[in-house]
Amino acid sequence: MNPGFDPEEIAQLKKECKAERLNFIYVADELEDEEEENNEHAHVQFVGYYKEKEVVYDALIYTLRLHHSTLVYDAALERLKKEMPHYVSQDERTGDEKITEEEDEEAELLLTEFIEEIEENEEITVREHVEIDNQFEYGIGLEVGLNKTEINEKTINDFIIRFNSGRIQLDPTLYSFTGSEDED
Repeated sequence: MNPGFDPEEIAQLKKECKAERLNFIYVADELEDEEEENNEHAHVQFVGYYKEKEVVYDALIYTLRLHHSTLVYDAALERLKKEMPHYVSQDERTGDEKITEEEDEEAELLLTEFIEEIEENEEITVREHVEIDNQFEYGIGLEVGLNKTEINEKTINDFIIRFNSGRIQLDPTLYSFTGSEDED
């Protein structure tokens, strides 16, 4: 049975939310670097209804800019793999690879070129979305992309209120971003 549907788990989450004086709690991710303040995404849990039953929602909420840059990076990495099929990116390495510093530098340059090309041609666009995963291992999983400059308590709170009341309105506009906007 999915523990996110268990009334005891739901009661416990409600208690934690009440203690935090919020309608959600933050989920501490193993990967997250505590030093780094991140205001472009949040991993939270909150209580809501699914098919008229109370359930724990496990939600990853992020800005469209972050979503866009992730998709652009993934697309650029795919192009890099076609260009340099023997190259293994740093986050995929096991330690057995024999990759020279020159190969790393060449790959970085190519990757940067591909990213700039993809952004310039606006090949990737994103829009607000809510993806529901009802096969999630704990409650119901949500992936939420919002057209906000940052994901903060107010943004999360407003989303949860609208989501739980069935009044969520997503912006259907397609957006594209460029990395250079960060330096303005």
